[in-house]
Amino acid sequence: MRLRDIPITAWVGIFGILLAIFCALFAPWVAPYGETEVVGGVWQEADAQFFFGLDNLGRDILSRLIFGARTTLFVAFAATLVSFSLGIVLSFIAAVSGGLIDTVFSRFNDLMMSIPTLIFALVVLAVLPQHILILILVMAVLDSTRVYRLGRAVALDVAVMEFVEAARLRGEGTTWIIFREILPNTLSPLLAEFGLRFAFAILFLSTLSFLGLGIQPPTADWGGMVKDNKDGIIFGIAAALVPGTAIAALCICVNLVVDWLLKRTSSLKGGRGDA
Repeated sequence: MRLRDIPITAWVGIFGILLAIFCALFAPWVAPYGETEVVGGVWQEADAQFFFGLDNLGRDILSRLIFGARTTLFVAFAATLVSFSLGIVLSFIAAVSGGLIDTVFSRFNDLMMSIPTLIFALVVLAVLPQHILILILVMAVLDSTRVYRLGRAVALDVAVMEFVEAARLRGEGTTWIIFREILPNTLSPLLAEFGLRFAFAILFLSTLSFLGLGIQPPTADWGGMVKDNKDGIIFGIAAALVPGTAIAALCICVNLVVDWLLKRTSSLKGGRGDA
């Protein structure tokens, strides 16, 4: 693959993702003010000193946006990584084992998916202590049900192929078949799905923070910033729109990259099929 073959939309997505990662990694050095530092009046308008203005407590919105990138990306990525690890392992075990194991795993997954995700998360997070680790685990468990469905579907397609049957005849165990035979041949759709689930995790985290059960103040995250400044919209103050735009922009960037990966995967499969 050559760099000039990457479409402009994918470059836009890559640039947006790299910008968010840069802000997350170097927030203390990039942000003009501290995460919780009060630097002026409430909802002060944007000017040369405060590029996006100040929030409901007089904190610099740009600085909190940069620090919020660190929290939002870390929690969303950690939740997506855990959900994929859990969903892929269980789905591949079910696809390879079949029989009772497949039935039990699949029916339990269907049961979990029948419960509205947001309502289930609100109930669990309202009961459990408010800690970032618990937040990540709750998000991961709920999202792993979607990963399980995709993982089982792609694993079943590969599990019936001749090279997998040959591995069984050689006496290879389930772990070998999953990680050496099935996983390498399902990476393309799984990587694309990882990007989509990451975007969903960003939106889900922002929703939970907006409802008061996500990241707790004074730690900055984009959903919490929308919640803190939502009342300003009544008075024509756009402070809540800045983090909202950041959430939308990052999700769009992720989707642009995922869309390019899916098209590239499809074209490669088509080229092999024509050959």
